[in-house]
Amino acid sequence: MSQRLELTYGGELYDRTWRLYTGEVQPEGVRLRYLHTAIEDLFWRQGKYAEFDVAEYSMGAYLATLKNPDRAFVALPIFPSRAFRHASVYVNADASVSQPADLANTTVGTPEWSMTASLWMRGILGEHYGVDLTSIDWRTGGLEEAGRQEKAPVLPPADLRVTHIGDDDTLSALLLRRDLDALITARAPQAFLQGDPRIKRLWPDFRSAERGYFEATAIIPIMHVVVVRRALLAAHPWLANNLVDAFEAARTPVQHDLLDTAVCTSSLIWESAYAEEEAAVLGDPFRYGVANNAVTLQTLLNYAHQQGFTDHLLGYEEVFAPSTLSSARI
Repeated sequence: MSQRLELTYGGELYDRTWRLYTGEVQPEGVRLRYLHTAIEDLFWRQGKYAEFDVAEYSMGAYLATLKNPDRAFVALPIFPSRAFRHASVYVNADASVSQPADLANTTVGTPEWSMTASLWMRGILGEHYGVDLTSIDWRTGGLEEAGRQEKAPVLPPADLRVTHIGDDDTLSALLLRRDLDALITARAPQAFLQGDPRIKRLWPDFRSAERGYFEATAIIPIMHVVVVRRALLAAHPWLANNLVDAFEAARTPVQHDLLDTAVCTSSLIWESAYAEEEAAVLGDPFRYGVANNAVTLQTLLNYAHQQGFTDHLLGYEEVFAPSTLSSARI
C-alpha cells in the first residue's frame, strides 16, 4: 500500500463530520488526524499561528485575508457550519429598539467586525430592512472577557464608524448598562441565558423571521469554511478535491440518519419528525460546492465588499481552490 499523506485537521465536531472523526471516512491518499477543537480557540489559533494543515475557519475572517498575497490558506467549498442569525441580535430592554428600523442612529456592539454572523446580519439589516449602517456607532471587543482582538483585521469603509471598546470592558456589560443599544453576537450573552430581563432579542419570534428570510431569498447563511495550506495544494494538487469528496461522503448519510424512525441518533425525541419538517422547508441545508450555493455565496461576497473585507468584489476563483469549481460530467 502506498504511503498516505499525514494531515492534521482542526474543527468542531458535527454529525456531518463524525465519520471523518472516527476514521470511517478518510480522504483518498490521506491519513487525517481530526483534532476536535472549540470554535473560538480554533479560529484564534488558526488565524494567528496557522497550527493546522486543514481547518474549519471563520468565513468572514478568511475573506479578510484575501487582500494578502502571502496568505497561508485557500478555502475549499465545504461549509461545516451554517445558521440563520436573526436570533443573534440582542437589545437592551429599556432602549427604544423594538424593530430593525429603530437601530438607525444607535450604538451597536459586535465581538469582531470580521465575525461572520455579524457580517451577515449587517448586510441583511441594510438590504432587507433598510437600516442605514452608516448611521450606527459600531463597537467591537470582548463579549464576556475584556481585550478581545480581531483574528483578521478589516478596515471598514470610511463612512462606517467602528471603534474598539478597549481592554477594560466587555460588550455584555456595556449592553447591560445601556452604553450599547444592541449587540450582534453568534454566542448569546451569558446574562441573557441566565434570564436577565435587561436583555431581550430584537426578534422574539426569530424562527418566523428566519423562515421568512429563507422563503424570500433561498439563503441559509454560511458561517464557516474549510481551509487548507496553500503550500500543501501546490505540492499535492489532487488534495483539494479528495478532501471535498471525503467531507461529502461523511455528510451524505446524515439526513437519512435523522429521518430514520427506528432510533433517535440525537437526544431529541421527535428528531425524525423535526428533520422531516425541516427538510420540507429547507431541502438539503448543508450542501457543499460552489454551484449548489451560488446565491448564498454571491450575497456574502457582496456584503464583504460593502463592509471593507475585500477591496473589490471577489470572483469564486479568488476565494476557492480553482480545481474545486468544476467537476467531471458523464
